[in-house]
Amino acid sequence: MAALHHLRQYHPLCIAVSKLHTSSHASAKQHYKMLVLGGGSGGITMSARMKRLMGAENVAVVEPSEVHYYQPLWTLVGAGAKSVALSSRPTASVIPSGVKWVKSKVQEVNPDKNTVYTDDGSQISYEYLIVALGLQLHYEKIKGLPEGFEHPKIGSNYSFETVEKTWKALQNFKEGNAVFTFPNTPVKCAGAPQKIMYLSDAFLRKTGRRAQAKVIYNTSLPVLFGIKKYADSLWDIVKRRDLQVNLRQNLIEVRADKKEAVFENLDKPGETKVIEYEMLHVTPPMGPTLVIKGSALADEAGWLDVDKETLQHKRYPNVFGIGDCTNLPTAKTAAAVAAQSAVLHRTISKILKNEKPDKKYDGYTSCPLVTSYSTVILAEYDYNAEPLETFPINQAKESRIMYHMKADIMPQLYWHGLLRGLWGGPGPYRKLFHLGMK
Repeated sequence: MAALHHLRQYHPLCIAVSKLHTSSHASAKQHYKMLVLGGGSGGITMSARMKRLMGAENVAVVEPSEVHYYQPLWTLVGAGAKSVALSSRPTASVIPSGVKWVKSKVQEVNPDKNTVYTDDGSQISYEYLIVALGLQLHYEKIKGLPEGFEHPKIGSNYSFETVEKTWKALQNFKEGNAVFTFPNTPVKCAGAPQKIMYLSDAFLRKTGRRAQAKVIYNTSLPVLFGIKKYADSLWDIVKRRDLQVNLRQNLIEVRADKKEAVFENLDKPGETKVIEYEMLHVTPPMGPTLVIKGSALADEAGWLDVDKETLQHKRYPNVFGIGDCTNLPTAKTAAAVAAQSAVLHRTISKILKNEKPDKKYDGYTSCPLVTSYSTVILAEYDYNAEPLETFPINQAKESRIMYHMKADIMPQLYWHGLLRGLWGGPGPYRKLFHLGMK
């Protein structure tokens, strides 16, 4: 908490100086020592760190959006626990002062020529490149979407446009099936699809409508959660609250006019099942952005091909990656970005000195599994799918304190710590809390 207070005291200064950075469309040709692609959590934190490392005038961020979102809050927004307005701020207020904001969309990356082309026809050359382009949501890969969102009873916590539809569907629930889905693709925040199920169950109990509801979680995965310690606790909750979990079920079609969802059995291809719903929460299929997928930077699956320990590109030594766009074999979360940012900062600082990177990313990621309006199971783990917990308690147990962290502390840590390049994950605190043994 003392550390958080230390970070929060910078807030007034942050707002004051944020207006000093420059923004414009790219001119015909520009060159930067460090070019950052993407103004999400990874791009902003790295631009702040690179500003301190090499000076603001040497750093530029390419980002077309006028608004920056704190997406982890949408789990609570979809359940009515937080306002959607709290999840967004102007991009201008989070880009570090003095850093150039190129307000364009990346069209093409040519790492052989150290050049990026934007959608307004401009080209930007770089000495070093950080790719933080996130991933792509593919609602359109489900038949009947995204047009199905025009109907009531259906929502999704994965986009700003659809998150409030989840809350409206939950408020208007009368009786029938409340259905929640997990797609057959990599996703960001793999716990979010079931968090809204637990919250919806809690809301229906609170409002006296749970007896009229059948709560169903259809997941493409063969497990409820990938880390056994936390999965065991979640299964206990599922049984205790009479929630129906169906494994290996993939949503392939939504018939919004009929309130029907069609699922394919992944263990028996071609076998489908139609479920009528009174409420449907859709987690969309996701994949790499086309810019990366169509470039020499991609692996076979289209993700940015980086070394899993240093975050340096495997074939282009002056290119680095962070966050959801990478092929790092860990869950795609904001917590992972925080831990990666500290490692990447160290990697780049060493390379600038012609030294070998000496700090290794262990795959740390975190998923605060919200199980009610007052409890959270805080899952933290590494590349080996082994728990890597910060606090010297059993984090697989539901906790009120962890809910407070998720709902109130983590957003502040994000805005005033991570985005300013001041928060690199809980690693140092973990060692302190565990007396240096973890």
